[in-house]
Amino acid sequence: MKLKPDLKDPMTKNPLHPKKLLLSKWTDLAPQNKEKHFMVVKVIQPEDPQDPIQQVVIEAVMTKRQKTIHWRDLTNGLEWQQGWV
Repeated sequence: MKLKPDLKDPMTKNPLHPKKLLLSKWTDLAPQNKEKHFMVVKVIQPEDPQDPIQQVVIEAVMTKRQKTIHWRDLTNGLEWQQGWV
């Protein structure tokens, strides 16, 4: 039986790996400007291939507006939920 995460728990995290982010879908739990559903459209590769991935570009489904965020921000289960809800 799979339990839903307790969103009131500040330690709630979305498990993910940066290499699996491209084209993943996300729901902003505090939407602004009617931008609730997002998709990762680009994973920004570091200049040195040995360095870890730091940032991704997400695009709002409704407005097509893009913004660059740190990929670890998506692990915050109080701000983001994986999939479109």
